[in-house]
Amino acid sequence: MVRERSETLAKTVVDDLKDPFRVTDLSAGDLKDDPARLNDEAAAISMMGGRRVVRIRETSDGITAVVKDFFANLPGDAFVVLEAGDLPARSSLRKLFEGEKAGAAIACYRDDRRSLPGIIQASLSNYGHSITPDALAYLSENLGGDRQVTRREVDKLALYKGQTAGTIDLDDVTACVGDTADLTLDDLAFSVASGNLAMVERMLNRSFQEGSHAVTILRALARHFHKLQFVSGLMAQGLSMDDAAKKLRPPLFWKTAAQFKAQANAWPQNKLARATARLLETERECKKTGAPAEILCSRALFEISAASPLRRRQRR
Repeated sequence: MVRERSETLAKTVVDDLKDPFRVTDLSAGDLKDDPARLNDEAAAISMMGGRRVVRIRETSDGITAVVKDFFANLPGDAFVVLEAGDLPARSSLRKLFEGEKAGAAIACYRDDRRSLPGIIQASLSNYGHSITPDALAYLSENLGGDRQVTRREVDKLALYKGQTAGTIDLDDVTACVGDTADLTLDDLAFSVASGNLAMVERMLNRSFQEGSHAVTILRALARHFHKLQFVSGLMAQGLSMDDAAKKLRPPLFWKTAAQFKAQANAWPQNKLARATARLLETERECKKTGAPAEILCSRALFEISAASPLRRRQRR
């Protein structure tokens, strides 16, 4: 999303972002090595005429002083766009842009289950395709986090369906996207509920390395345990496991259905409730306490995993 919005802003000034005369791409490292570079590029005049764009990628608080000097004496009329990762409210760079009349900070939040349906439907409509509610729910559950990955998977699904306009159903989605969507968090959720500590450590490290935020991970785990609670509650009312599982929307992915049912059978309702409450409390701690979010998340997941009834069965 950061990349998309940066390009959208830049294209309001220059249509072709590959134009070497009107577009300059820099990194934060370039400015650290040569602090005057920003002023020089912003003041430069294009040989071919027209306003210029200066894009600066991978920025952080490390270049706040450079940008502050730039704001103090704005040179030229170049349109300067900075791209950054997660900047907390205390970030000096973020505060600088929020307080400057000549600057603005645009928040880019990770896609989630509320925003994904609209993105997916809009992307598919460009190909002339529609999508069933179940298929849309499945995609919304298994995509997200990285907008580029989401678009790539949706594009692949549209190509799989063909050029003739049609309706994409759940079978199309599971056949095309099921094995390649954001499965790391699914694997992590199943590993936690199964009490597989070694796999939890591996999947958790992989998720962090791929850029997943602790809150995103906690919410993925909470959704998994909510599903287990839902099925467990229906079984307590007298439904069979199979009938209870059929009530889930989106339906269970066939490759993980057996594992999910085993977990729903093994976990008592009171322990499911405690695990879900622990995940929600940890999310609040990540947002409010200022403690390292990755450490809080890891501790919660290992505690829940260690308490899994399936872990005790494995040890026997």
